[in-house]
Amino acid sequence: MTTDTYRLVVVSGGASAPSSTRMLADRIASRVSGLVRERGAEVTTRVIELRELANEITAALVSQFSGPRLQQAVAALGEADGIIACAPVYKAGPSGLFTSFFHVLDNDLIIAKPVILAATAGTARHALVVDEQMRSLFAFLRALTMPTSLFASTEDWGDPTLNQRIDRAAFELVLLMECGFARKVRAESWRSYQHEFGSAGGTETEIDLDTDLMRLAAGGGAPRPPSPWAPSGPPRTPDGADRSGADGVSGPSGTE
Repeated sequence: MTTDTYRLVVVSGGASAPSSTRMLADRIASRVSGLVRERGAEVTTRVIELRELANEITAALVSQFSGPRLQQAVAALGEADGIIACAPVYKAGPSGLFTSFFHVLDNDLIIAKPVILAATAGTARHALVVDEQMRSLFAFLRALTMPTSLFASTEDWGDPTLNQRIDRAAFELVLLMECGFARKVRAESWRSYQHEFGSAGGTETEIDLDTDLMRLAAGGGAPRPPSPWAPSGPPRTPDGADRSGADGVSGPSGTE
C-alpha cells in the first residue's frame, strides 16, 4: 500500500526576521500538514522567503533574467500540489515585493493549483486587501483560490476565531489536493486555455516565426506556443477525446 505525498509550497512576503507574515504562514502550513497526516497521507513543505530573493526578483522585472534561487522557487511552485501565499499589507495593498514575485512568473505556472490567500497588517482596516486585491491577481494567473481567505492584524493573534478560520482554509486546501484537481485540469484540459506567445521564456522551437500570421501578431491570432508547464503526451478534452490536431491556433494572446 502506497501513501500519497503532497508537495506544499509556502510563499512568505515578510520583510523582517522574524515577521508576523511568516508566523501566519507557518501556522497555516502546520495546520495543513496536520490535517494531511490525520487523513493518512504525507506532506513535504517548502518555504519561499521573498526577502531572500529581493535582488533576483528586481533583476527579473527589469531584465527578464532569473537568478538561480528564483529559478528554484519557480520550479517548486510548478511542482506544488498546494500553495500558501502570505503577504504583508503596506499602504492599503500587498507589498510590492510580493506582487513583483508573482508578476515575474510564467502565466501558465500555477493554473488550477489550489491556493490559500493570507495577509497581515497592523490594523483591521486592511482586512479586505486579500479579497479585493490579492484574489484578483491569482484569478489572472488562473489559480484556484480557497473560499476562505485569512487576515491577521495585531489584535487578531489572541483571538480564537483566527484559528477557526485557519482550520477552515486548511481543510479546503487539503480536500482539493486530495482530489488532484490541478493534475486533472492540466492532463485533460490544458489546450482549452489560452497561452501567451513567449510564455516558455523564448525557448519555443515548434513555432514558425516567418509566416504572415506571425508578422501580424500584434493584431491577429497566433499558434499556441508550447509551455514548459504543459503536461506531456497528446492533449485531451474532458470527455477523453484525442484532439492533438484540433487546437493548434488560438486568438490574441492573453488569458481566459
